[in-house]
Amino acid sequence: MKQTKGTDMRIRTLAAVAALAILPALPALAQNASIEVSAPWARPSAGSGKMSAAYLTIHNRGSDADRLVSAAASVAKAVELHTVVKDGDVMRMRPVQAIEVAAGATQKLQPGGYHIMLIGLKAPLKAGDRFPLDLTFEKAGRRVVDVTVGAAAAAGHMRH
Repeated sequence: MKQTKGTDMRIRTLAAVAALAILPALPALAQNASIEVSAPWARPSAGSGKMSAAYLTIHNRGSDADRLVSAAASVAKAVELHTVVKDGDVMRMRPVQAIEVAAGATQKLQPGGYHIMLIGLKAPLKAGDRFPLDLTFEKAGRRVVDVTVGAAAAAGHMRH
């Protein structure tokens, strides 16, 4: 099929318009790619326990700091971001509004530190179970990770 000069010019114009339309989104796309989440796992719930905790590692490969601002999971009625703080001689959990992830840094959510509380479990979590965890970052947006429930021995004891 032979193209005319007019057809060729229209194709080039459409390509240029499409490229210009994408340009404003490129920083956001690049920024979204800067956050990576690895090694998500959760503790099994104890007996008919209604709580558990999820842990993971957040890698910020970007040049701007970001913050994990919320999490959600269909396995629980409520999901909260928490940390553990020393109150006198006692370690206590406290909810936090967000978890900071510095530019070029790694933030580990782990027992005894930052973690994600799963409150009001709809069914007990057993070793080997899997569920999606929806994470929302202030700049990078939404990430959904597949969480595996660890074995009780590997998960250690839970004092929540």
